[in-house]
Amino acid sequence: MPNTTVIGIDLGGTKLAGALFTPKGRILCKNVAPLAGRQGRAVGELIRDELALLLAAVHIRKLKLIAIGVSIPGISHAKTGKVWAPNIPGWDDYPLRCELLAALPDKRIPVVIDSDRAAYILGETWRGVAKGCRNAIFLAVGTGIGAGIQIDGRILRGAHDIAGAVGWLALDRPFRREYVPCGCFEHHASGEGLAKVANEILAQRLGRTPSNPSILHSITPSARSARDVFSAYDRGNPVAKKVITQAVEFWGMAVANLVSLFNPEKIIFGGGVFGPAAQFLDDIYVEARKWAQPISIKQVKLQASKLGGDAGLYGAGCLALQAPTSSS
Repeated sequence: MPNTTVIGIDLGGTKLAGALFTPKGRILCKNVAPLAGRQGRAVGELIRDELALLLAAVHIRKLKLIAIGVSIPGISHAKTGKVWAPNIPGWDDYPLRCELLAALPDKRIPVVIDSDRAAYILGETWRGVAKGCRNAIFLAVGTGIGAGIQIDGRILRGAHDIAGAVGWLALDRPFRREYVPCGCFEHHASGEGLAKVANEILAQRLGRTPSNPSILHSITPSARSARDVFSAYDRGNPVAKKVITQAVEFWGMAVANLVSLFNPEKIIFGGGVFGPAAQFLDDIYVEARKWAQPISIKQVKLQASKLGGDAGLYGAGCLALQAPTSSS
């Protein structure tokens, strides 16, 4: 009998990654392709092209494919197989599972699709720093903010597959209209949020001569990024310091809320911001201790992701291994 394999496919906001995995989590081959501005069905076609490459690799290696797992940056509706991905125009109710099944020569192979939030925590509990944990949370801080939540060994998905949308945590008041599209937490402390806060502070100081000018002052507001904020912070810029200090407060309050609600063993920080923000984990913990349930906050460990940008890809592989018929 040939060796078995699963396919994991991770769709992000800017790129697509796919890999063949052994049942123990070793990557046999991996491909990465940029989205390059694709929208709607063009993204679906890119995923089908990636699937075709991986199916060819399965054939060449004389392996038996038992399941396919797909991670998407949004909401996956388990009953219909349709997905919503806000950063991909045309993916408001996209029939992804139907399209992938149509591209398979063997329709008996299960295709499982889930949110990137769920994939992140699955990846970390399978092959990352949360291995062995039954209660752990992956806090993904990138362009947006989301959380993959595992409770008693099961992924928390909610009544309509939307659990973990923690970018909408209400961590400040009064309510501002800017919170409507992304939520309070995400507005202040995501990658885009750091740039927004920097723009707000610099706009308030308009007309003043900066005592310590930095890259932030030389970039137009629409082009400023979290990377610029961290670069300015490293150079001692006071605006960047204020932005990061506020972000640490928000990250700490969010950790406190998650710890008090779920009593996890670990909270793993990942996404593009962590990264450079991993240096602040101790500060985030100090802030969280002010707000959190006093016993459970002493029982949790904060760590940076071990898998980095591959957390969703490993999670997609794990999804495939957990498919109902993957062992048949």
